[in-house]
Amino acid sequence: MDFINEFNKVILEVSNVLGKPIDKDKYEIIDRGRPHQAKSLPNKKMAVYTFWYEGRFLKIGKAGPNSNARFLSQHYNPKSARSTLAASILMDENMQDIGITENNVGDWIKNNCHRIDILIDSDLGVFTLELIEAALHYKYEPIYEGFSTQR
Repeated sequence: MDFINEFNKVILEVSNVLGKPIDKDKYEIIDRGRPHQAKSLPNKKMAVYTFWYEGRFLKIGKAGPNSNARFLSQHYNPKSARSTLAASILMDENMQDIGITENNVGDWIKNNCHRIDILIDSDLGVFTLELIEAALHYKYEPIYEGFSTQR
């Protein structure tokens, strides 16, 4: 799947239909692949990050310009913050048969999940960040977002 073109299309179509087009020069989509290495959030950037595994998005989240830890490392450590990808995987009964433990979940994510990041100029503001995240949530319905009882 060509995530870069797909995400571009979502961002441009949603922002255009709302009458506030997001300039393509104000964001960059980086396909980190699988396996992947997380990178630091660049200065004056915010981001939407995604983790894809076996045909489904597991997590789509956002990190503001002062949230480098959220962007870089928290999702690989189940005890680092509330609502991390690592913690969600460890709690998922469907994932328990493949040998994932608290000690190896971070490496498992890096080796098995395809990561795609959208770096956004922070001067576009939090509403732009939230719009892109929400549009991707709506389109892809990631497994570990929201409460299952609300679905």
